[in-house]
Amino acid sequence: MFRGLNRLNLDAKGRLAVPTRYRERIQERCASELVVTIDRDHCLLIYPLPEWQEIERKLMKLPSFNKAARNLQRLLVGHATEVDMDGQGRVLLPPALRDFAQLDKRVVLIGQGNKFELWDEERWSNQREGWLDEMELGDVDLPADFDTLSI
Repeated sequence: MFRGLNRLNLDAKGRLAVPTRYRERIQERCASELVVTIDRDHCLLIYPLPEWQEIERKLMKLPSFNKAARNLQRLLVGHATEVDMDGQGRVLLPPALRDFAQLDKRVVLIGQGNKFELWDEERWSNQREGWLDEMELGDVDLPADFDTLSI
């Protein structure tokens, strides 16, 4: 499981240095093979290859005549790019994906269980503040599954 928030810098070549605490798990889980794709919130999603393959299989089983399913396939699978973590724990992010997420120098890597989200630091801060404001105003509609959740 990947969890936690990490503020990082991309180098001049667009490489992300994966925090040391995740490297061994990534190596064990997927031999350093990752998949990066886009998210509708204009961040990037980074999956260990086996996790991505499972999601990709589910996406490709969706009916191709369903417009929403087809668009999801186009966006997620169409942008999915395999990358390898090198011996120094760095991942080269493709320029098109960096452009989509407007990643320049300062980024935030957020563990989300089976994947990471990678955000531009300023966009992340703004989004987080918006989500917190929504919660304070009670504008969050939670599914019934959450009725029994205790935190």
